[in-house]
Amino acid sequence: MTRALRQAPESAGAIGIAAASPATETSGQDTHPREIGGAITAARDALLKLQQADGHWCFMLEADCTIPAEYILWTHFTGELEPEIERKLAARLRAKQASHGGWPLYEGGDLDISCSVKVYYALKLVGDDPNAPHMRRAREAILAQGGGARANVFTRLALAMFSQIPWRGVPFIPVEIMLLPRWFPFHLSKVSYWSRTVMVPLAILYSLKAQAQNPRNVHIQELFTVPPEQERHYFPVRSHLNKILLSVERTARLLEPLIPSMLRRRALKKAETWFTERLNGEDGLGGIFPAMVNAHESLILLGYSPDHPWRVQAKKALQNLVIEEENSASCQPCLSPIWDTGLAALALQETEGGHTTAPVIRALDWLKERQILEQSGDWQVQHPNLKGGGWAFQYNNSYYPDLDDTALVAWSMDQAATPERYGEAIGRACDWLCGMQSRNGGFAAFESDNTHYYLNEIPFADHGALLDPPTADVTARCIVLLGRLNKPQYAETLRRALDYLRREQEPNGSWFGRWGTNYIYGTWSALTALEQANIDPQEGFIRKAVEWLKQVQRLDGGWGEDNYSYFDSSLAGRYQESTPVHTAWALLALMAVGEANSEAVKKGIAYLLQIQQEDGLWDHPAFNAPGFPRVFYLKYHGYDKFFPLWALARYRNHLNRQC
Repeated sequence: MTRALRQAPESAGAIGIAAASPATETSGQDTHPREIGGAITAARDALLKLQQADGHWCFMLEADCTIPAEYILWTHFTGELEPEIERKLAARLRAKQASHGGWPLYEGGDLDISCSVKVYYALKLVGDDPNAPHMRRAREAILAQGGGARANVFTRLALAMFSQIPWRGVPFIPVEIMLLPRWFPFHLSKVSYWSRTVMVPLAILYSLKAQAQNPRNVHIQELFTVPPEQERHYFPVRSHLNKILLSVERTARLLEPLIPSMLRRRALKKAETWFTERLNGEDGLGGIFPAMVNAHESLILLGYSPDHPWRVQAKKALQNLVIEEENSASCQPCLSPIWDTGLAALALQETEGGHTTAPVIRALDWLKERQILEQSGDWQVQHPNLKGGGWAFQYNNSYYPDLDDTALVAWSMDQAATPERYGEAIGRACDWLCGMQSRNGGFAAFESDNTHYYLNEIPFADHGALLDPPTADVTARCIVLLGRLNKPQYAETLRRALDYLRREQEPNGSWFGRWGTNYIYGTWSALTALEQANIDPQEGFIRKAVEWLKQVQRLDGGWGEDNYSYFDSSLAGRYQESTPVHTAWALLALMAVGEANSEAVKKGIAYLLQIQQEDGLWDHPAFNAPGFPRVFYLKYHGYDKFFPLWALARYRNHLNRQC
């Protein structure tokens, strides 16, 4: 979407519904149940065809072009080039260049200078001529935004390792942070799991001043408006506290030469032990791409040979993220099988009126085997006496079970109504979730009370996502599970969670979506939770959410939301067009609170039927989730396949109950 469109979104009528062309305007008249049934059958059959032989689903998780660019940079750091993959990744990067000359963080977004610098460098590394039209356009766009010195911390760290900027252009990340006591203002236990898995090996790279192999000796000095050695403004001041912390860091950096060699060796060893204990085999450190890259590169610097099992596994973990096609390739930031399988199971259960068929049983059995019960985890630092019971997001990530996945999987298992098969797994999940509740009543994705907000002001945290605080959407998923079970031992946890969810409602009636785009996702999460907790749908705060959803419905009957709403909340629930995923979320939210007979729902159902593809599924290029709001975005390719099916099935089941 262009900036002009974002600044002046089209509207229709006083309530501000985004306009659609008359040709696509939906009447809202009742759709024949037979038509809905046929659409559901086609979508269900198509989804079942995508199920793996062992029962699970895993769909592509697409990120912006930063990840494939970083893959190329990684191979040139190590000198272990992969020419064929490199060629295919480069083809995709060229194809994704936007009309503004650079590369955005999500489909249709503005130029992001950090992503664009990395992509430009990756393309030059693979051999693109800097005078080629696409490279010239990219360079001009980057320079117009201030050049490479304006890139974020992670991009500048990569540039420092490739000797493109001096080390003073990156934050001070000494490995001695491993020796800080827990009472110190900064400690690993005070940041999110993704931050610590990235930072620990990165501190090794920083302290040893890692230098890329760069076998083709490629440089990008042409991307700087001031020669990097002369640049004095690598760290723009973000706040008063950030200004103070920048001064503290500059002083600490001056003292680095005075660190005793014995202390540095001790810190390096502690960092090495910490991350190698969590290498996670071929599933990779933390199960996330940035941590995996840093881990592999650190193993090289620490002297591990190419054939050492850890180094082999760390490399294979990265290669496993590549999806290769005939003439192009992409690289995923991580894999999402647990989340995909749980959502697919819930959608299919809805298609069968709440019953659980054999394919779903196979999926739930596959999930049951992956529950994390006795393994070590970082969460145990805060909860040493709490028994495990969660699920990860990836195939294996035992140190970091995910509360959102855990609640979702246990929800589907409870819906299966076979306590002899899943009762123990559900009980362990609920006990673990209750133990992970934060003091304010909410639930975060991986941590408890990870709310040391001042840490987002340290120079390293220019992405503003160092922490994992409680959020409305994850809390809502936990409420769904605890509300369904309605057991006395969970009553106080549920009450506190509901109080938190009420407090988190936005003034317009919506809820913020931390892990899905954005307010429509958050509102779906919240209203679904309130339904399962048996909250009266006529309560005023629920009606306010309903009215908001109806106000942002588009004239074609659908809903959409721009990722730019994370920058500008006035765009909450607004987009240049409807998407099947946002439409499904809105429909599920409305039906959860008694709106199945409304004109809004009828129009939304008609829209989904109208845009269903011949293969029975739906598809839309819009990115539908943030990894980190404002910084990193994702497209879950499975969402187009689960959620519209789920919404249609929920509507048909409502019609059947009326008959």
